[in-house]
Amino acid sequence: MTYSVQFGDLWPSIRVSLLSEQKYGALVNNFAAWDHVSAKLEELSARDFVNEAISHWELEPESGQSGAPSPASWACSPNLRCFTFARGDVSRFPPARLGSLGVMDYYLMDAASLLPVLALGLQPGDIVLDLCAAPGGKTLALLQTGCCRNLAANDLSTSRIGRLQKVLHSYVPEEIRDGNQVRVTSWDGRKWGELEGDTYDRVLVDVPCTTDRHSLHEEENNIFQRSRKKERQMLPMLQVQLLAAGLLATKPGGHVVYSTCSLSHLQNEYVVQGTIELLANQYSIEVQVEDLTHFRRLFMDTFCFFPSCQVGELVIPNLMANFGPMYFCKMRRLT
Repeated sequence: MTYSVQFGDLWPSIRVSLLSEQKYGALVNNFAAWDHVSAKLEELSARDFVNEAISHWELEPESGQSGAPSPASWACSPNLRCFTFARGDVSRFPPARLGSLGVMDYYLMDAASLLPVLALGLQPGDIVLDLCAAPGGKTLALLQTGCCRNLAANDLSTSRIGRLQKVLHSYVPEEIRDGNQVRVTSWDGRKWGELEGDTYDRVLVDVPCTTDRHSLHEEENNIFQRSRKKERQMLPMLQVQLLAAGLLATKPGGHVVYSTCSLSHLQNEYVVQGTIELLANQYSIEVQVEDLTHFRRLFMDTFCFFPSCQVGELVIPNLMANFGPMYFCKMRRLT
């Protein structure tokens, strides 16, 4: 009932897509023999949607822009390779295998989950925080960029942290995992502003949400159970607290990406706008939303985007490109 009001004529198509089999992307593990892995995925007729989009963009400067360099804020996080099957192709990837270097070849994930990491625009030497890191797909992607001088991966849930550790163990070499590059913690993310204020260059805040697609297919511990009603109603408040903590943990001038896998504007745009207001009023901190229109144009061949978000971008499930939902919004802390 809620979404038919929010999405109008688009809702029947989104609904049927959510109920249909989801599409995956194969994130190439750069710690494996990545060139060999990429060649194998190409043999399956999959394509690297990230590099295809970026090289396409570089070849065709927008008219009127005639080869002018793109603003720095447009830069995607580098070194990410993720293969998907073309629109309308519902082939499945075979399960990932252990490669010759002792780590897994690729990681299967909803390809839309990579967009928040790409949007964060990591640069070499960045100090990075993944505030709600489990089960670990986005944390792994952050490490794949090769940009993290230090990466703090945090999640309040110790059982979910177990899943994150397992992903790191299977995909990341021991010297990186156990060196001082990655720190895994299980603290209350809402307190991060007090714990490590003004510290990070880039922060990913991928908050707990109603996980709309998952909730349709999974009865166990479902967030829409009657017993969890109060918890569900409190989600936007928790999301605001987490995003505020993420912004407080960012250095002035640093960037934050907020993301959810929900369609609900109460958990998406409203949270972003509410948090920006809260920081202005309570902390006199100015936060600016970055425009991601170019980003939507860059990846519109792979994903279906909702055309009218107030802030940020939303990938909506579509039978031809059944990824998402995935909302993401990029912010810059100015003061």
